[in-house]
Amino acid sequence: MSLDPRALLRQLYDVAVARALPGRVLAAHLPPPPKGRTLVLGAGKAGGSMAQALEAAWPADAKLSGLVITRYGHVPPNYKPRRLQVVEAAHPVPDAAGLAASEKLLALTLGLTADDLVICLISGGGSALMSLPAPGLTLADKQAINRALLNSGAAIDEMNCVRKHLSAVKGGRLAAACAPARVLTLAISDVPGDDPAVIASGPTVADPTTCADALAICRRYKIELPAAARAGLESGTFETPKPGDFAQAGHELVMLSTPQMSLEAAAAFAREQGIAAHILSDEIEGESRVVGGMHAALARAVARRGEPFARPCVILSGGETTVTVDPSRPAAAIGKGGRATEFLLGCALALQCEPGVYALAADTDGIDGVGPHAGALLTPSSLGRARALGLNPQALLDAHDSASFFAPLGDLLVPGPSFTNVNDFRALLIV
Repeated sequence: MSLDPRALLRQLYDVAVARALPGRVLAAHLPPPPKGRTLVLGAGKAGGSMAQALEAAWPADAKLSGLVITRYGHVPPNYKPRRLQVVEAAHPVPDAAGLAASEKLLALTLGLTADDLVICLISGGGSALMSLPAPGLTLADKQAINRALLNSGAAIDEMNCVRKHLSAVKGGRLAAACAPARVLTLAISDVPGDDPAVIASGPTVADPTTCADALAICRRYKIELPAAARAGLESGTFETPKPGDFAQAGHELVMLSTPQMSLEAAAAFAREQGIAAHILSDEIEGESRVVGGMHAALARAVARRGEPFARPCVILSGGETTVTVDPSRPAAAIGKGGRATEFLLGCALALQCEPGVYALAADTDGIDGVGPHAGALLTPSSLGRARALGLNPQALLDAHDSASFFAPLGDLLVPGPSFTNVNDFRALLIV
């Protein structure tokens, strides 16, 4: 083939990310200014770029104010907020900056009228960034529970069910606080199935889950709860607004970008280059290393037998895999990595240097886990090069230290924050 496999995979990732950028899609969905004032509230990894796109598109002579919370380092460098306040806070574990910003954000809803419009900018990561504990809970409580959930292997909808019920703003509570104003939610999905009640724990969406559901999830994953949290869940005091609990007339939600939209953009680009493209699913979940092995089995079948797809081709998938950390393992024994690099290392061990198979896995927000990398590239020579350097791939996988496999090879993908987030992007190229 004429294209370099590594270059093509990187181009596919860039195309997928570009499709999800707010500057390309947000303006078309803005309504005309209301009779009253327009208040902008939001949270998420794409919060800074969503606020930038809205400010640029909103009429200069129309009233506009509000507050948006985003992750540290996720405000576009060319954006200087004029009418909106953009606050940076910690993700994935909330911090004091996020708590203070959330308190201020909720206070801004006081005094709204039926003539006012609230535009809520919601994207992945908003659950940790918009952190306002339920009555009786502290920030330290929320931090400990969040860390335990992140290490538990729980799916994103399960984690957000717990987060909603331990929050003063999520699970529809923000929309309820905005009454009687009209609410327009502009969302960028980072969750399998694009359920708006799950994205950032659905601050403007009525919650169908219950306190009993949250308790069951904590029991299933052995999440220790402080006494106040357990009491609030067991008594039902922490129950979230349910469909019909608050006036939703005039409320509207628009999905600006989704994982499927980005996968389709990448597939279209591959076909333009003369490479057949197949989208497995935008909803793939499961343990990262296991999902990596399954993708490897499919790629190997294509490479060896031309089934179920003919080569050359690219296989695309999205969703949100998980990395389950053994709670008995000392923190010092847990390495650096993330869902994407652990997926790729599992894939590498299953492929065993299969000729003609290349792969890229990366988070579309530009950060995989807690490191500076978004993901990595895998080539047929990766395992051999790693072993020549004295690395033990299986030991690194067992220690959840997948980044330490790819870093010495020069194969980590470090694009920096993308200012959007439609979750995992995976591409396997078979030539």
